[in-house]
Amino acid sequence: MLGRWGFALMSSSSPTLVVWMLRFLQAVGGLAQLTGQTFAAALNGGFSSRWQRRELVYQLEAVAIRSLTIAILTAAFSSMVMTVQFAVQMSRFGVKEYVSSVVSLSLVRELGPVLTALLVGGRVGAGIAAELGSMRVTEQVDAIRAMGADPIRKLVVPRVAATTLALPLLTVFADILGVLGAMIVARVGSGVGMTLFLESMLHSVALEDVMHGLVKTVFFGFLLGLIACHKGLSTTGGTEGVGRATTETVVVTSLVTLCVDFVLTNLLLGFGL
Repeated sequence: MLGRWGFALMSSSSPTLVVWMLRFLQAVGGLAQLTGQTFAAALNGGFSSRWQRRELVYQLEAVAIRSLTIAILTAAFSSMVMTVQFAVQMSRFGVKEYVSSVVSLSLVRELGPVLTALLVGGRVGAGIAAELGSMRVTEQVDAIRAMGADPIRKLVVPRVAATTLALPLLTVFADILGVLGAMIVARVGSGVGMTLFLESMLHSVALEDVMHGLVKTVFFGFLLGLIACHKGLSTTGGTEGVGRATTETVVVTSLVTLCVDFVLTNLLLGFGL
């Protein structure tokens, strides 16, 4: 009896599993193909014309400047909450002066890069997917190709380059404001002097710790832009498809950021960063 039920359950779930695996492999293959096309277009005069350089500047402004406020506010309040929590717990053991070391290391190595990537992925990634998805369903991408232009060079390369360059810059500002927020909370709420806070932080945080976080953001930014462009250019089904592509972009970029963060953390620690 159990064998029949088990066979029936496997038979009913197998098509769904097979379809999911095929879709996953198709998405990975499409993303790999787009990666190769993006590198080829970028190396083959991707920014040789004045228009392409102006488009890169515009995309940098759209990604970095418009995301700066939310990135630094999120990092500041997150570090302030961490400072309160660590100060309460560490004061029980009489080591409250080490709050700055713990918060600063957590911020520059993990919290700043990951939170910034998640926020940019949700805001900028969704915008890129919606914009390119709308161009796809209204056949503007086909019109670009019909005119003899390369849509990868015109649409994908500037956006991927912008996210790759902007995310490390946003992370630097997020780390700075996060440290300032933690310093203020430590002084007001826990009585840790700003001089002691800075001395402890500078003693604990090395250049390798900062580089550990910034190296991650380069990968985060590249994958974020690539996934958003891939989802946008593969949109089908009209306006409903655009909404679906936008939602999938936010979900996929968030999951990829967390998975890649785990992999990169272990690799960078293996290389001494």
